[in-house]
Amino acid sequence: MGRGDLSDAEWERLRPFLPVSNRRCGRWRDHRQVIDGILYRVRTGVQWRDLPERFGPWKTVYERHRLWSADGTWERLLRQIQAEADAAGEIDWGVSVDSSIVRAHQHAAGARTDPPPVPPSKGDAAAEHQDETPVAEPRRPPGGGGAGGEGLGRSRGGFTTKLHLSADGRCRPLSLIVTPGQRADCTQFKPVLEKIRVPRPGPGRPRKRPDSLAADKAYSNGPCREYLRRRGIQHTIPEKADSQTARLRKGSGGGRPPGFDEERYK
Repeated sequence: MGRGDLSDAEWERLRPFLPVSNRRCGRWRDHRQVIDGILYRVRTGVQWRDLPERFGPWKTVYERHRLWSADGTWERLLRQIQAEADAAGEIDWGVSVDSSIVRAHQHAAGARTDPPPVPPSKGDAAAEHQDETPVAEPRRPPGGGGAGGEGLGRSRGGFTTKLHLSADGRCRPLSLIVTPGQRADCTQFKPVLEKIRVPRPGPGRPRKRPDSLAADKAYSNGPCREYLRRRGIQHTIPEKADSQTARLRKGSGGGRPPGFDEERYK
C-alpha cells in the first residue's frame, strides 16, 4: 500500500456502497486499485497518462472517474457515508460555509478560435446551401459540457473555477457546488446549504438543517441573513464595515446590530 492509498479500514467502510458489475459488460477492474489511482492523481496533479503502472491502465482509471462523476456515483457514496456517520453521532452540525478559487490550467481555455467569416448576402447564402442536408450537433460526452459545464470562467485571478463548500464542525464536507470563478460567494449561499441532504437510517426525511452556521463577511448581506432567519438557523457572520456605517446612519430606523459570537467565529 502506497502513501495516500486507502487504508484497510477505509476500504471496508467504502466497499459495501460501490457499484457491482451486472456481468453483461465484462468485469470491473478492482475498485480499490482504481480509486487509489484517482486519489494519487488528485493528490499529485500528474496527467492521467503518467499514472504509475501499479494502478492499472490509465485510461481505465480516467474513464471510471469520469463515469462516476457524470452519473452521480461519487455523490451517492458521500451521502451513504454521511448517513452512516450521522447515525453514529459523528457529524457536528455546527456548519461552516466558504469558497475557494482554483486556477485552471492554461490549456483549459481550449484552442484559439479564428475570427468569424463575413456573412454573405441572403440570396447568396440560400443558393449556396439549398442542396445541403442539415447536420446534427454532436452530443457532448457525460461529464463535459464546455466551459460552463466544467465550471470555468474568468475572474480577477484569470481563468478559474470556484468551489463552494459546506462542512461540519469537524471540517468534513457536507455539500459542494462548482461554479465559474467569477461567481460571487453570496449567490451560492442558499444553493450550497439546500444541497445538504444527510439520509437517516430507515424511514424518514434526510436531515437538511444545521444547528448553527458560521461564515465570513462575503455572506454578510440581507438576503443571506433573512434566509437563515426564516429557517431558524443560528448564525455567526461578521458585519461589513459599510453595512454597519449605513445602519448607524439611520439611527433607530437602522435596526439592531446582528448577533455575532467572536469566540465561535475564531
